[in-house]
Amino acid sequence: MRDLVEPVATGMDHVLSSIGIDNLDPRSIIGDATDKSHGDLAVPFHRFSGVLKRSPVDIADEAAEILAPHLVGIANVSSKAGYVNFRASSGWVSSRLVDICRHPTLGVEKASQRTVVVDYSSPNIAKEMHVGHLRSTVIGDSLARIFEAKGNRVIRENHVGDWGTPFGMLIERLEDLDSDGIDPVEALSDLGEFYRECRIKFDEDENFRQRARERVVSLQAGDGPTLQRWSQLVDISMGHFQEVYELLGVLLTRDDVMGESKYDPLLPGLVEQLHEKGILETNNGALVIYPGDWVNRDGDPLPLIIRKSDGGYNYATTDLACISDRTQRLNADDLIYVVGAEQKQHFEMVFASARKGGLMGDRHTATHVSFGLVLGPDGGKLKSRSGEAIRLLDLLNEAIERASVAVLERNPDISKEDLRILARSIGIGAVKYSDLKSDRTKDYIFDWDKMLSFEGETGPYIQYAHARINSILNKERHSQGGTEFTSFELASEHEMKLAREVLKYPEAVDHALADLAPSRICKHLHKMSQAFGSFYENCPVLTENKEIRDQRIELCRITGRILEHGLNLLGMDAPSRM
Repeated sequence: MRDLVEPVATGMDHVLSSIGIDNLDPRSIIGDATDKSHGDLAVPFHRFSGVLKRSPVDIADEAAEILAPHLVGIANVSSKAGYVNFRASSGWVSSRLVDICRHPTLGVEKASQRTVVVDYSSPNIAKEMHVGHLRSTVIGDSLARIFEAKGNRVIRENHVGDWGTPFGMLIERLEDLDSDGIDPVEALSDLGEFYRECRIKFDEDENFRQRARERVVSLQAGDGPTLQRWSQLVDISMGHFQEVYELLGVLLTRDDVMGESKYDPLLPGLVEQLHEKGILETNNGALVIYPGDWVNRDGDPLPLIIRKSDGGYNYATTDLACISDRTQRLNADDLIYVVGAEQKQHFEMVFASARKGGLMGDRHTATHVSFGLVLGPDGGKLKSRSGEAIRLLDLLNEAIERASVAVLERNPDISKEDLRILARSIGIGAVKYSDLKSDRTKDYIFDWDKMLSFEGETGPYIQYAHARINSILNKERHSQGGTEFTSFELASEHEMKLAREVLKYPEAVDHALADLAPSRICKHLHKMSQAFGSFYENCPVLTENKEIRDQRIELCRITGRILEHGLNLLGMDAPSRM
């Protein structure tokens, strides 16, 4: 409980001095109590036993006795097994609860004013988005929302693959189909099939392969008709991407797209800049940077290739140009890359090279936000029955269809329009929450039944808690505001438990930002929903005692506001009914 740390730390300063421990920041040893029945915070004194030549139990007992007078009205102090435990007093919790009810952003302070570029999603033109794009898209979108909630200026960038050798075969294939009288829009109606056809023809037809290579030269030279074909590919692909983004409810737009084509004109100048810095070396005809301690299988220094021996550029060159553009043109402070874990070494070498080349200064940070895979029930990559990557649009539509069945079971008389809206909120929310609640650095198993359940650690469970609160408020006509409370009695343990979870929400958001882990918010919303469920079952809100009723309605209201705020940070809807 973050707000309790400061008064405890102040008291601990006095304690440490009294027992002969100097030059130690008490905040470094204050942590959450492992056993919540003992308190909210705890300090272990075992580490001082050797220095003080006393048992941890004796030290903790003495510390508790010294601390108690300093925390009257704030926390109850006790010692057990070498730990000093601190449980926030009901009066202190009541006071903080009043503060958070009045706070315009529920205690989430806009404490930062940095410019942050969040790079996420990153599909390839002329290829359909598949399930492999899910994690980057939903994690990146949530992180962008969290950065904004904390007061940062956020720039979303969708670094799409829209340039390079494959576009020669794609454009040439469009030319052939057009000659056969097939409209490009019709040819590209199924992007996956179109790309597979192109690849097969490229691999099997030498004449087509040669024409495709010549088309790449025309594209890079800015040939008008070739660029027109390229624009058709980009426009139709972007329409597909936007359909997915709108269904997912992520905040990426066409204006956020920065394709590789945008950086291509910058590459010669970048190479010249790196050359002037004196960090480019020649390796088998290629220009490279040796950014640090990376080595190959033979133990030789591993280079980052900047310009290939044939004069072409690669991904590393584009990524360096991208960094330069973001730190210079966008004046960004922090660069966030939400990309799969397999790119770890690549980004480490790129970031090191960017610093070596002066593309980033001391004020800049660059972070690779890695993530694991989405796995099927068998523990392998999630695939379709035919063994191919599942189209993301198909997966999302299936989530909505499955949610429709669940909603109809609970609401057989629901209208078609309400069913459509609610099924989308629940289905998409279930997919996103299942992804975001997981430790992003690890793989997770995609399980339809678990993620769509209204019980357990799921999106529908949290959404249902919000809907239930909304129902209470509507019944009592308190949804537009209530009594201006100066205190809460919190006489029931269930009220107190819910109040404590409410107070912990700003801290959960802070942890999510510090760890770049939306899962911290997921976990907290689940705990708060559980606490609300216990409160709802044991503390009648519509009691005849007006004072208690009003206080419990206010406790419901602040809980609902936080659930809605937290769900929004995850990119999820907060339905008013379910």
